[in-house]
Amino acid sequence: MTRPKAIAVWHESVEKNDLAAFEALITDNAIFESPAIHAPQHGKAMVSMYLRGALHVLNNGSFRYVDEWLAPRSAVLEFEAKVDGLHVNGVDIIRWNDDDRVTHFKVMVRPLKAVNMLHQMMGAVLAGGS
Repeated sequence: MTRPKAIAVWHESVEKNDLAAFEALITDNAIFESPAIHAPQHGKAMVSMYLRGALHVLNNGSFRYVDEWLAPRSAVLEFEAKVDGLHVNGVDIIRWNDDDRVTHFKVMVRPLKAVNMLHQMMGAVLAGGS
């Protein structure tokens, strides 16, 4: 199966560490879900903010996708990274509409130690303290 546009652009964005092209595909009413925050975050600005923070924390040279499952309007991308010496394993679940625009981005992470560490690091990045 050929990679859908949203997934191809996402992979390019991660490689370049530049979300501009991917952000152009995010719908205005998109939803972001994270293991570190209780409620889903709504709107393109919030999705972009959290994705930028996640790239800042995780895309450190060790980040890599290890597997990928594609469906007609969704994908699951499994990733691994080392952050502060801790192995992080997780999945990005991305959904898009008929126009190839991203409607939903969910991140799930394990182990619990990694979730706790990422929660602290993302909090610092989003608060402007990187």
